Amino acid sequence: MGYKIAVIGATGRVGREVLSTLAEFQDEAIDSVIALASKKSEGKKVSFGDKELTVLCLEDYDFVGTNVAIFCAGYHVSEKYVPIATQAGCIVIDNSSYFRMKEGVPLIIPEINKEKIMEYKNHNIISNPNCTTIQMLLVLHLLHQKAKIKRIVASTYQSTSGAGKAAMDELYDQTKKIFMNETKKPKIFPKQIAFNCIPHIGKFMENGSTEEEWKMQEETKKILEEDIKVTATCVRVPVFIGHAMAVNVEFDQHITEEQAREMLSEAEDSGVLVYNRREDGEYITQIDVVQENAVYVSRIRRDNTVEHGLNMWIVADNLRKGAALNIVQILEILIRETQ
Repeated sequence: MGYKIAVIGATGRVGREVLSTLAEFQDEAIDSVIALASKKSEGKKVSFGDKELTVLCLEDYDFVGTNVAIFCAGYHVSEKYVPIATQAGCIVIDNSSYFRMKEGVPLIIPEINKEKIMEYKNHNIISNPNCTTIQMLLVLHLLHQKAKIKRIVASTYQSTSGAGKAAMDELYDQTKKIFMNETKKPKIFPKQIAFNCIPHIGKFMENGSTEEEWKMQEETKKILEEDIKVTATCVRVPVFIGHAMAVNVEFDQHITEEQAREMLSEAEDSGVLVYNRREDGEYITQIDVVQENAVYVSRIRRDNTVEHGLNMWIVADNLRKGAALNIVQILEILIRETQ
């Protein structure tokens, strides 16, 4: 018997991308894929390669007999339904932040720590990291092997798709209304997102950081298993898909920009591509990475304000490697290890 996979949140942006990516991989070990969502989406059709799946109601679904459940429906859905799935014997790959920092739950970027996937047995859960954490660490862990990282300063420029389809619709509607000399009060974002940048992603915490900034700090430490200093400012920008970040890294020993370029360019199966010419337009932007699986690095250069520092620009499709692709890579390894 093949594997039965359930995708929860199948009508959302990440859920649809997971289904698309699963269909691309065409793993013969997967016997069936079930699309699940809320009651209001029951009966809708979602694409799965050249097929269509009928969406079933999550509230009524019995997880018994399902091998793996992929949760892409947000924090509160995971809080309520992941325990139900695991108690039914289902292995969960969770894209929400709910279980990421729970002791014993592996937080996985396959290119970095795939050997920890089998630790799912602690709780029957594997957590998928935050999208910005994935794209940043996919690059930095390669450099960390050459020179230990002491401190990271990151400024992110995150697209509206990171907040879901309704957020993308709000950007589109506001942009259209402005050109028609009309105004529309924001519903998803605290301020107008069209033609604007909002330095606020997630709830504010007591120390003034937002949850998104905290995630980058704490997830970095858990994944790399190092007490690295991380500070971040996360900004929502009027882009539909793709996250970009300006990253400053301080190392404990000398590493030249040439060495960094070589390490990133020559690493096998790293998921990283370097595009670093010092000419007009010879760098990667968010619009360039839509539907791309790789994480791109540009503008690698020395930071002369510290003894051992580098600056770089990192861009990726947040729905692909930042979410769906990473999830499917985890699933592929999990299937190989549990067959």
